[in-house]
Amino acid sequence: MEIIEKIKTNKSNDNLTEIQKICLDKLESSPLPSPKSEQWRLSNKSKFSNFLNYSVNEKDPKFDTPFPNTSQSTIRLVIGDNCQINLIEENYSIKQLNEDELIKYIKEQISYFDQNENWSDLLNLSLNCTKNILGLKINGSAIPPIEIFSHASSNSLNAKTLVIFLEKNCDIDLLQVNLGKDNSSLSQSTFFCLEENSSVNHGVVSYGENKSNLLNSLNVIQQNNSEYNLGSLHFKFNYARFEIRIKQSEGNAKTNIKGMQITKKDEQISTFTKIDFHGPNGFLDQINKSLADDKSHAIFEGSIIVPKIAQKTDASQLSRNLLLSNLAQIDTKPQLEIIADDVKCKHGATISQLNEEELFYMRTRGITLKEASKLQLSSYFQEIISFIPISKERWDLLDKLLNEN
Repeated sequence: MEIIEKIKTNKSNDNLTEIQKICLDKLESSPLPSPKSEQWRLSNKSKFSNFLNYSVNEKDPKFDTPFPNTSQSTIRLVIGDNCQINLIEENYSIKQLNEDELIKYIKEQISYFDQNENWSDLLNLSLNCTKNILGLKINGSAIPPIEIFSHASSNSLNAKTLVIFLEKNCDIDLLQVNLGKDNSSLSQSTFFCLEENSSVNHGVVSYGENKSNLLNSLNVIQQNNSEYNLGSLHFKFNYARFEIRIKQSEGNAKTNIKGMQITKKDEQISTFTKIDFHGPNGFLDQINKSLADDKSHAIFEGSIIVPKIAQKTDASQLSRNLLLSNLAQIDTKPQLEIIADDVKCKHGATISQLNEEELFYMRTRGITLKEASKLQLSSYFQEIISFIPISKERWDLLDKLLNEN
């Protein structure tokens, strides 16, 4: 594995940044995550090895997006390309974090990292050169929707990092897009810090191509009276992991999550979430959907942590899954860990197939089986897609998904 060899031999490199050296120190004793750990036990070993076998490409690949050209009503940024930052700083309350601010914040986060739980972040930061780390501080509420892109290049691994601070009373819509290429690996780590009374509608769309791979981690810290809304979609990756870790640091915060992963052929896509409540009156409403077809494998594992200090927590976690093939596989495990005694928490999971009675009814009305199936899938997809902050005119996700299936 080229990446692991790079980790073992890179420590003597004088050109490494301070962040890279800290992460390499943590990875040196155990360069790979433990397959016995809960987070990694179901990961396909051969696909994971394939993710690591590409050489690291520190040059920014040519940007190619399925989106239409940007408009004046939308801010578009590409991680690794800072040419637009100065223009944005002149016109909006968006500032780029300087290197000292980035290093201070990332070092603080790394100090809390667990080697297995945060392995994806440690790998990302150990491989990341400074130009592929984008840090933003956003203030105000009159800011246009923001699109931030991370993209891979064929036959290589690209590592990207995004750090965003939302200052007090800030309110934004932000769409994050991860694009894979043929025979590629993309490592994306995102850090969000929401200060008091701030809110964000955050969309994550990860769209791969043939034999593309993705490690995508999201770390969110919410302060008092903040609101974090996440709509996510992952599809067309040979191997992908989406890791969500959210901490309500003081309670009195709201979190809403609606996510979906779609697998076909022999793909494996998984979502792992951990929501920590560290104060009273926290709120969570989470729905995760998986659709698996052919010989593919979809995984969801969710964890809600409610310690004694988090009284009056109201949390719900639901996993709803659709199995389209007898050869496909879905593993789902929503779970609660509750110590507080005055809470309202629930979780559940369902796995089903397309409704045969509805299909039969539509076919008796002259609708083909293919079109009838699309109608059912449309309603299944729509709940998640409508939560992603993107207009149909910018990119018709529903149409794209229906044409993929």
